[in-house]
Amino acid sequence: MRSFTPLEIIKSNRKYKESKSLTGFTLIETLVTIFILALIIGVVFGLIVFLYRTHGYAWEESQAIEEARRGIEAMTKEIREARTGEDGSYPLEKAEDKQIVFYSDIDNDGRTEKVRYFLGTVNSGILIQECQTDSGGGTCSVAFSNFFTGILKSAQLKVSVEGDLDRSAEYVTVSVDGNNLGNICQIGCSHCAGVWQGTTIYDVISQAQDNEIQFSADASSAVGYECPVGSPNHSMKARFEFSWEEEIIGAGNELKKGIIEPTGSPIEYPSEQENISFLTSYVRNAPPIFEYFDNQGDKIEEYPARLIDTKIMKVYLVVNVNPNRPPDNHELESYVQLRNLKEE
Repeated sequence: MRSFTPLEIIKSNRKYKESKSLTGFTLIETLVTIFILALIIGVVFGLIVFLYRTHGYAWEESQAIEEARRGIEAMTKEIREARTGEDGSYPLEKAEDKQIVFYSDIDNDGRTEKVRYFLGTVNSGILIQECQTDSGGGTCSVAFSNFFTGILKSAQLKVSVEGDLDRSAEYVTVSVDGNNLGNICQIGCSHCAGVWQGTTIYDVISQAQDNEIQFSADASSAVGYECPVGSPNHSMKARFEFSWEEEIIGAGNELKKGIIEPTGSPIEYPSEQENISFLTSYVRNAPPIFEYFDNQGDKIEEYPARLIDTKIMKVYLVVNVNPNRPPDNHELESYVQLRNLKEE
């Protein structure tokens, strides 16, 4: 058996220690490398997810803005060409802050459609009742209740009459909840015409807030029992068309468009045949969408002046996919002149 010198034993132990030391360093280095690679992969993956989400949100925001831009372009074009309805209706039927109803040939087919632009929060309705009095100087009335479920934004009464109303002393006084609104048919009406006359619009939102409202028509003492039209004979008839607009909570960001085609003989625009489409779902308007101006550029606030005196309109949209994160609101604005009303 070979014997080792002390020097050889020392060298052998040194090599063993160096080999052992070298092997341990490689394992630590490997673990560190794996950790660093995992960290880099995590950072890269997180960055990719962040960029993807950011890009997706930016794309969604740009799409919403483009939808709103196309919506404004369509609105201004159609409003510019507003004209009398096929049934003889005035070009503007409703002129609210967040809803407009007008008549226009939007598809160039030679027939005038009834068009409505409105925010999704806006719901509207119309109730119609008629009454008559069979005695000279008589009174008749109608009542409506439980007509809205949200927040009442506007309420109007359109009243028309017919009867012995051809002289200045023969007229009808219209009242709401016992309060006088005004007289109609003091001029311009005919004796027992058989058609509705003296049509007048009143703002009645303050009286309608309690969800109950009563209208009456009081014929002056000079109105006689002379009209054979209809059965039985009468001295005066009244037609009350009560319309309102309410805001429904929870669906406040959808801009919509409704279209009704003219139909029937005589021509009508049946509300149940309205075709509604979505324009954009990200409208954040607190200010009005629609504003109305007269020929001098003065803003019109009240009814019925908005219908009668409007010659220029402003359309304004605030668009934001998510108000809780940047970018800020994007604002779109356009002015349009109603060509068929500018000379009236």
